[in-house]
Amino acid sequence: MTSQTQFRKNDPAKAKEFFLDKITFTTGPVELSHALEQGADIVVVDVRAEEDYQKGHIPGAINLPQEKWDTYEGLSRDKFNVLCCYSAVCHLAATAAVQFASEGFSVMEMDGGFEAWKENDLKVEKGQRAVKAATSRRQPVAV
Repeated sequence: MTSQTQFRKNDPAKAKEFFLDKITFTTGPVELSHALEQGADIVVVDVRAEEDYQKGHIPGAINLPQEKWDTYEGLSRDKFNVLCCYSAVCHLAATAAVQFASEGFSVMEMDGGFEAWKENDLKVEKGQRAVKAATSRRQPVAV
């Protein structure tokens, strides 16, 4: 028995809402590369393990592996934080986005992860990048 995709007319209002959310909360590697080239005020946060980050990462990206998420080291409350993980099937960036957004950080996920970045022949940086001095740790909220 073969599986066949069913194409059904959908609700245009729901489709509009879905795609507005998609373009609001995700970006592709080529779009991110262009934004970085144009000097966009963003922080690229690579949430992969440190050893994988050191082998290659998006130029200028900081590394914040899962065991350090609670430090919020390198994230910015004043800038847009674009999160990157391994691949299209990796959910580390999405999981980190939930945690960081819950703490008030503006976040977006790069679709396809670092694999998609490499597949598009975009520049890769190797080694450890120092965390920016403007690290935004959890700050108490004024009441």
